[in-house]
Amino acid sequence: MMTEFQAPPAKGNIFVRIFRFYRDGFRSMTVGKTLWIIIFIKLFIFFVILRWIFFPDFLSSKASGDRGKAQYVKEQLTNRK
Repeated sequence: MMTEFQAPPAKGNIFVRIFRFYRDGFRSMTVGKTLWIIIFIKLFIFFVILRWIFFPDFLSSKASGDRGKAQYVKEQLTNRK
């Protein structure tokens, strides 16, 4: 027995049903849209901005080109004291 708030059982492709589930969920959000925007801004800061700060391109400052970089790494691995 179905009430007026229940949808009938979905049939069809699983990917289409998943897409429709999220599409309908995002349409009815009010506060959730703002929270998703905040989440995406934080992920951008974590993976793009902080990467430049904490992980500079150290190898390019020591050697140029692929062969030069490979040679530098080889020397560092084999000639450590």
